[in-house]
Amino acid sequence: MLTYVIPLCVTLVGLALLLTLVRLIRGPSMPDRILALDTLYINAIALIVLLGIWEGSDLYFEAALLIAVMGFIGTVAVTKYLLRGDIIE
Repeated sequence: MLTYVIPLCVTLVGLALLLTLVRLIRGPSMPDRILALDTLYINAIALIVLLGIWEGSDLYFEAALLIAVMGFIGTVAVTKYLLRGDIIE
């Protein structure tokens, strides 16, 4: 059953990545682009976790955790820059 479901999920998450990339490029405002960037790294985490399940390796899950932490820090830094004009006070 997983031999059919996981490739389908990888395809759908890949499509979501492409659509989010389009929103990141064409976003009408800066908050839309920040939200697209946040969604982009969440979709990348989902894709990495799916690949980890498909191959049965724990290394992919550790990489997904690192990307999640770095994505959160990046999102906080960008929004702080937009709100205050400076990242470090």
